[in-house]
Amino acid sequence: MQIEEEILKIQNRNKEVELNKAWETSKLRKLMICTITYLFVSLTMYSLQIEKPLINAIIPTLGFFLSTLSLNFIKKLWIKKQK
Repeated sequence: MQIEEEILKIQNRNKEVELNKAWETSKLRKLMICTITYLFVSLTMYSLQIEKPLINAIIPTLGFFLSTLSLNFIKKLWIKKQK
């Protein structure tokens, strides 16, 4: 009985790990971070009285988004070199 309980614990833990991995690469997570970044940078630029804060805030937001695209490629190369 104890072995079955341990197996269930391991299976539950594995599901949790898989969900965490799925969240890290999910489109919703990227969208939410982009939205929060855009809003925060827009407000910061507005408070600093920078011209056109809504347009200028697009650049750091795009920077984040592009980094999410390129990191997967770099990660795959890095993993391949480590093997």
